[in-house]
Amino acid sequence: EVQLVESGGGLVQAGGSLRLSCAASGFTFGDYAIGWFRQAPGKEREGISCLSSSIGLPFYADSVLGRFTISVDNAKNTVYLRMNALKPEDTAVYYCAALLSIYVVRGADDYDYWGQGTQVTVSS
Repeated sequence: EVQLVESGGGLVQAGGSLRLSCAASGFTFGDYAIGWFRQAPGKEREGISCLSSSIGLPFYADSVLGRFTISVDNAKNTVYLRMNALKPEDTAVYYCAALLSIYVVRGADDYDYWGQGTQVTVSS
């Protein structure tokens, strides 16, 4: 059974940093595309970073480019999202998702497996 469990969210002041983790079980990242998404109240789910282990270059949304970094620890079967220079508009529930694919996949509707989400709140 494929499972994704996010952790690392919390309350942080603007300008601060957080590192989100997404621990996977039931599959290995080498065969999958991984994405981080977020959803703020009243807004659509937004794809912010996506990665394929087969293709080295990750995708970043313009809203997080230069501030967020996605990475994978294959030994721990865990994906991370390092978030620096956080802004109040980064406040949202953050989700990781997985899809059996060798490609970088940006659309939320394409992903088959989702974690439960972790809340990130950035105060001004």
